[in-house]
Amino acid sequence: MAKTDNLQLKDISKKEGFLTTVDNSDLIKLPFETNDEEWNEVSAEYEDKYCSLLDGMNVLNIPKPKTPQEEEELVNGFLAGMRKLFSPDNNWTFLAMLDTSMDYCAQCNSCSDACHLYYGSGENEMYRPNYRSEIFRRIYRKYVKKEPFAAWRYGDIDLNWQTVARLGELAYRCNLCRRCAQTCPIGSDNALIAREIRKLFSQELGIYPVELHEKGSMLQLSKGSSTGMTGEVVKSNVDFIDEDYSEVTGYEFKTPWDVQGADILLLHNAGEIMAWPENIAAFAIIMEAAGLSWTMSSELAAYDSINYGVFYDDAQFARTAILHAQAAKNLGVKKIVLGECGHAHKALTIIADRVLPPELAIPRESCFPLLRDIVMSGKIKFDPSRNDFPVTIHDPCNVVRLMGIVKPQREILHKLCPQFREMPDNGVDNYCCGGGSGFAIMSRNNIEQWRYKISGRKKMEQISAAFSDCMEPEIQKYICAPCSNCKGQIREMLEHYELFEKSSMAYGGIVELIVNAMVDVNPGFINWEEE
Repeated sequence: MAKTDNLQLKDISKKEGFLTTVDNSDLIKLPFETNDEEWNEVSAEYEDKYCSLLDGMNVLNIPKPKTPQEEEELVNGFLAGMRKLFSPDNNWTFLAMLDTSMDYCAQCNSCSDACHLYYGSGENEMYRPNYRSEIFRRIYRKYVKKEPFAAWRYGDIDLNWQTVARLGELAYRCNLCRRCAQTCPIGSDNALIAREIRKLFSQELGIYPVELHEKGSMLQLSKGSSTGMTGEVVKSNVDFIDEDYSEVTGYEFKTPWDVQGADILLLHNAGEIMAWPENIAAFAIIMEAAGLSWTMSSELAAYDSINYGVFYDDAQFARTAILHAQAAKNLGVKKIVLGECGHAHKALTIIADRVLPPELAIPRESCFPLLRDIVMSGKIKFDPSRNDFPVTIHDPCNVVRLMGIVKPQREILHKLCPQFREMPDNGVDNYCCGGGSGFAIMSRNNIEQWRYKISGRKKMEQISAAFSDCMEPEIQKYICAPCSNCKGQIREMLEHYELFEKSSMAYGGIVELIVNAMVDVNPGFINWEEE
């Protein structure tokens, strides 16, 4: 499949065919041998059932209208949702920022130059951040705001069901990393527009990715975690982690549960408990060694910091954030500290400020300044020679670009890792891992291929550049990725490109490096053999 040349805004309304396609020959070349396969073809049965009009990858599985009435219902529902997006009574979270981004865009394409998807796809027009935004902007001005001369100026875009279906899918050709917003000279936020389109589809049309809604948000609200683990199951699993890693490390520790009046309520992404138990153990060891007053909570949702609503739905977001804050209030803790999860940082600190009532405004902080203070305090003795291997850091977008937490992680790494080196374009200029905004947990309908070939491509180029002087397989290298979703994406990218074996790359969080350097812990906390 060859890339569609000269893609126009009006093409969003065309009746037949994909909006565009991406061919392997279009992709940027990585500095190592790749084995990129062609896209899996969408089956005729699938295409007959679902709107498959964008690029062969479907995230939303929008049912194809069977009658003119169903076509009209999809369009009218979209317009009703758009009107609510611009109503203060309905959009109490992001209306001011949305209005600003809708009013101003110079079409300078600075956002395109900043976008890892546009770059990774070989500069495919569909992946320009302002391609999607400008279509949404024109529909709003013509059909909702009904500006004078809008029908004349924007008559090239026909609001049919194909337009609606393509626009919904376009909102999921974005990782919401907001690098485009940071780059824009007038502050227009294309990622916010993508997120608000997602919200429109979820809250008005009931259309959303199953991983974020049914298997994510709804499961967490009913069971307590998107993993399906209840509080009792989590406590049992963490007890096992405590026991296992006390034996491995030679350092006795025990995770405290439901301690009234503790200084800190620690919230993990519960996925760590199942996929990366060493991260859970490392936090407990560090907190114990530092002599902190802390606890975890077994209340509903309070042991899983995820909040997938932040990616697609305000109502789901608010329900989860309230459960997190209520658990902290019930325990009477002084503050919540978030573990290594980027979107949880964004959700429970920045965004939750917009939804939590005053009585639930518990102080909420990132773990990284706390970890920096512990490492620098002198309370724990370290031997940096235990971390004497090449280390680089991937900056989670929601921690660094959104919240500005840049230095604490680096102060730790400079102190404990003699061979620490930066990736190009680091800190607030970081590129997304490619799994952001929920994609790291999706694997259907060509989504895995998309993450390997397009969304994660720039990150693999960055990692290779950071280790350009030591790519040999006999040199063990560590990618510090202090975010659960980022670790999942990077793990799958390394597996796909066989870099565990070919170049001896390992990955993990920052707390693992801290514990690996502790003199009171048995050597070898980072187990390279498992990679």
